[in-house]
Amino acid sequence: MTKTLIAAVAALALAACATSSPDVVQRHEAQRMSQVQDATVLSVRPVTIDGSQSGTGAVTGGVLGGVAGSTRSSGREQAAIAVVGAVAGAVIGNTVERAATREDGVEILVQLRNGERRAIVQGKGSEALNPGDPVILVTSAGKTRVMRAPTVVPDGTAPGTAPIGTPVPPKG
Repeated sequence: MTKTLIAAVAALALAACATSSPDVVQRHEAQRMSQVQDATVLSVRPVTIDGSQSGTGAVTGGVLGGVAGSTRSSGREQAAIAVVGAVAGAVIGNTVERAATREDGVEILVQLRNGERRAIVQGKGSEALNPGDPVILVTSAGKTRVMRAPTVVPDGTAPGTAPIGTPVPPKG
């Protein structure tokens, strides 16, 4: 029982590394320039992003199942039980990995300024997007995420900022 629990925990720990949330930026995307496009949300619908099957859960479960099975007997039975334990462990490990990496997501249909439409599926993030919302599409390393567009004031600066070289008046 303890070894099965260890297998499940190991598979969950390895599988937890994968996410498609727009709030999580992968290490290789840091300090890289991304392409940004303005768009408007046309529709948003909830989806489930299926879990991954990288093989890590199956291998971990298979190894632990084989080890656990081999300790149950001796001789020819030991080998047979080890094989059965390895197969059962691999199936369980694969199932645990797939369940652990499944996540709630959204499919966002947007219209670009040039009239083209795009659909992007991403993990459910902290921002709730609605039809009509202005958004930006940030593309880096072949992956695109949708985020609410920053507010821009008429002079072209974002709120709370000033053009370079413009003195900022003290608060209060």
